[in-house]
Amino acid sequence: MHTPSDVQQTKVLIVGGGITGLSTALFLARSGIRPTLVERHSSTALQPQARAFNPRSMEIYRALGLEQAIRDRTSILADFPEMIGADTLAGQERFRVDILTQVRPPATLSPTDWAMIDQDELERVVRADAENYGADIRFGTELISFDATPDGVTAVVRDLATGAERQIHADYLVAADGNRAGIRTQLGIGAEGPGELINAASFVFDADLGAALRDRRFLLGYFDQPTKGTALVPGREFGRWSLGIPFSPETGQSAAEFTEQRCVELARRAIGDPHLELTLVPLMAGSNRKVATTRIGGWVADRYRAGRVFFVGDAAHVVPPTGSFGANTGIADAGNLAWKLAAVLKGQAGQSLLDSYQDERRPVAFVTLDQAMQRLQGRHSGTGDDAATIDDLTMILGYRYRSAAIHSETSTPDEPVEDPRHPSGRPGVRAPHLWLRQDETTLSTLDLFDGTFTLLLGAAGSEWLAAAEKVSAAMDLDLGVYRIGTDFDDVDDRFHPAYGITATGASLIRPDGFVAWRATDLPEQPEHELRLALTGLLAREDARV
Repeated sequence: MHTPSDVQQTKVLIVGGGITGLSTALFLARSGIRPTLVERHSSTALQPQARAFNPRSMEIYRALGLEQAIRDRTSILADFPEMIGADTLAGQERFRVDILTQVRPPATLSPTDWAMIDQDELERVVRADAENYGADIRFGTELISFDATPDGVTAVVRDLATGAERQIHADYLVAADGNRAGIRTQLGIGAEGPGELINAASFVFDADLGAALRDRRFLLGYFDQPTKGTALVPGREFGRWSLGIPFSPETGQSAAEFTEQRCVELARRAIGDPHLELTLVPLMAGSNRKVATTRIGGWVADRYRAGRVFFVGDAAHVVPPTGSFGANTGIADAGNLAWKLAAVLKGQAGQSLLDSYQDERRPVAFVTLDQAMQRLQGRHSGTGDDAATIDDLTMILGYRYRSAAIHSETSTPDEPVEDPRHPSGRPGVRAPHLWLRQDETTLSTLDLFDGTFTLLLGAAGSEWLAAAEKVSAAMDLDLGVYRIGTDFDDVDDRFHPAYGITATGASLIRPDGFVAWRATDLPEQPEHELRLALTGLLAREDARV
């Protein structure tokens, strides 16, 4: 039995050490909240999983100063961003598509670009920085049980190396436990969507595929053999490959059929060489397991919150891998939730601010699922075409929030996305990227968003300076204030149209880089209006000032 003195206290307990859980830990730690993270596996991922992280994810990490560390680990496969389709690798190509050509943002749209980094490498970067800022990260530790009450969550965890169990009491629990969503399921919260679409067996093997490759390099191959939708992915090490093969339980197929010998035969069929010599490789260091099975599907949780428990990443939503939306959507979940948890835990915001996490992120998940399904149909139809109704850059940079944490300017719901090439600057959208210059330094407006609230002003907005100083002191909030055209030069003269304000206006940016409120011109009482906006969106008791 555990005594009260045995119980560890933490503000936030995160369950799951994939990229979403680690990012949540990082964002909280950077906000001054020291979380505890437990993950049952002994290390971060040992296989690539996701391989492309989109510009919005990179903008988020860039704001933390991590962009260069991530790019230093970019895979050599970044030079071969093509997807091919054929009957077999040795057969004639049916299509060849540069995955990134149509989805790379111009420099006027984002200060960064896709990062072609394997997920296991990205996880190492994020974990190291999270620990550097004080996050308590424990791999090889599994959640045994938890009890959620209105006052917090008490969990029992076990160190898998020693068998020792310990109680942890947290103010909040963040479930980042993957698509099996054990915590959400235990709480009785279901999901909606098309459900399970594909079951797939995957394995890693070493082989010389030179004859079938014919001097080609690619990031992803889709083949019809041994089953339509078979996917071949090159590893970082030359001569190492990962093969995913769909199977259908409803027709009597089972995971148990994928013995090592059968996997060898299936790989030979996918390559188109019945005599190919290959060796299966264990999936994790110290393990003999060589074959894994996974479910590819689409669903969105009925709720993203159950009292003091929140769901992020695949625990909240699952989308097909087409479009590289999955891990990137989880990173955005983490960024949205973390600043809100930090604000509440610091006493800067009311509890109801946390309701806006579901209000904002769940609609994004539904749009993302719909678009991923459209892309999946195109790829599996054998054309390689992504005949989707929303283009990739709009999906990545143009989704819009509507919640009590956004001061909407319309009484009716806006469209779920906005074309970021033509920004409106309206509350609810990602704050537009513009190039700025100060002395000899060029930077982006996004580089000004350092995890606190930021007030961007026109060149004639000096009256906002005193107002911002008084509001910041009265509300105990860090508030960065910058005049564009005075503190920084507007390189392309785009600030006013992009943010939708005049030279005397102001735009308030949230810690996650989204526009929360704006005053197109100088109001009669700028201090009152700014404080009213902040107290309202933070759900503070003094909202009626």
